[in-house]
Amino acid sequence: MHARLKTYEGLTAVGGVGKDLVNEPMIRHWCEAMGDTNPAYAGADAVAPATMLQAWTMGGLSGHGGRSEAYVEMLGLLDDAGYTSVVATDCEQEYLRPLRPGDRITFDSVIESVSARKTTKLGTGYFVTTRTDVRAGGEPAGTHRFRILKYVPVGRRPGETATGAAATTAGEATTTVAATTAAEVVEGAGKVGPASRPPRPRPVVNRDNAGFWEGVSRHRLLIQRCEKCGTLRFPWLPGCNSCGCLEWDTVEAAGEGTVYSYVVMHHPPFPAFDPPYAVGLVELAEGVRMISNVVGVPYDRVRIGMPVRLEFERVDEELELPVFRAVEGSGV
Repeated sequence: MHARLKTYEGLTAVGGVGKDLVNEPMIRHWCEAMGDTNPAYAGADAVAPATMLQAWTMGGLSGHGGRSEAYVEMLGLLDDAGYTSVVATDCEQEYLRPLRPGDRITFDSVIESVSARKTTKLGTGYFVTTRTDVRAGGEPAGTHRFRILKYVPVGRRPGETATGAAATTAGEATTTVAATTAAEVVEGAGKVGPASRPPRPRPVVNRDNAGFWEGVSRHRLLIQRCEKCGTLRFPWLPGCNSCGCLEWDTVEAAGEGTVYSYVVMHHPPFPAFDPPYAVGLVELAEGVRMISNVVGVPYDRVRIGMPVRLEFERVDEELELPVFRAVEGSGV
């Protein structure tokens, strides 16, 4: 398998022209979302934040129409072999010149590398890295490397279907999945029933956030606190954003909060979820914010400023997550 995958290295993955010129509204929205008030991103001589590099090449909900045959073929090879799950792992960017409103972006992506088969906590699979060279007005502007893991989840083997029954060939596995999907659409008008719904994606637990998930397992929502300056931070990070100190302890959140912002997820649909549902940015009483589901109220009645209270929801036998329930009598 690895030898076959290596033949795709250096081949084109996708290329094209950015759907929009570099523009002030997108820069403003980005800065507001990130809380970045740097004056360099506004005014007559504004530049775009360097970390927006990928934003100007993205295809949006409609996706990219220019994926190469080689890239589609490589992903199909992995899918047919049972490596059907995918997770983005990391990206690296190099900035060559500032981008300014009015710049026309062009880009080309190649399949830079495919790793040997690796075993991770998520499962066994292959890391695929694409390199995108970004140009503005024909001049090199930056490079973006994006790495995904195509893998078989823990507990399954390559060639097994999601139900655990081993398929005799990759073709049979593909047929089984297609038939199941078709049956769900006919029977549930596009809704996937609880009995047939695949498991929710697992959080990636590493040495930086393991303490948070340990707290969740004990029904405690833990917030990091810098031992030098006392600043609270969430999500968990190796060091303090305020003073750079690497020493920290934790405080337990009381569980009270308000909806600071929210979105209602309609698209794209994921088999493990049942849209539409509300995803809130909740401001805790302690002052930090975290993203979680808002429950106990219809998705279309979630409101900014709504008081919520922490609870822990068991998703399945192995996974429990912190969610926020709308407080009764809050006008919902």
